[in-house]
Amino acid sequence: MSDALTDDVLRARARDPELFSIVYRTYASQVLGYLTARGVEDAEAVMQEVFLAVLPRLQTVTGGVAGLRTFVFSVAHARMVDDHRRQRRAPVALPFEPDLDGREESSAEDEVLQRISPREVADLLNELPAEQREVLSLRLVAGLTVDQAAAVMGKSAGAIKQLQRRALIRLREQAAVKEYVAP
Repeated sequence: MSDALTDDVLRARARDPELFSIVYRTYASQVLGYLTARGVEDAEAVMQEVFLAVLPRLQTVTGGVAGLRTFVFSVAHARMVDDHRRQRRAPVALPFEPDLDGREESSAEDEVLQRISPREVADLLNELPAEQREVLSLRLVAGLTVDQAAAVMGKSAGAIKQLQRRALIRLREQAAVKEYVAP
């Protein structure tokens, strides 16, 4: 038999498990196009939801191919409406634009740099083991990412994270640092 969906195919394959595949191949691209055109945020995921809703009710659809098509697009329309409602309830996520940030407060980094001299920073770092000092220098002074610091030091990203964590804990425990950290 042909894969084309006609009333005869629909009647002949009413109980055939292959019917869903034929229905999916026939309508999936059309449903995806409809959902995309109607502004559904994740059209492919919603299309899958449509066919998951259609599958269990495939045997109960009346009206032949026209009735099936109407049913498929009724489900698609309902899912589109649900998606639009969800979008209206969700807060709008705007990208951060630093040039438009009008806040006047300085960052924690700026405050620390104003309170502590470069010589004091160097003295604190010199009290750390060599690898911890290197990690903090690469991450905080040079501004490298964990992966970049790992490549420079020939270590894994996890090892870099652990070295950084241990270095920061060790610095916090030093008496010279405690005077800069507000309770």
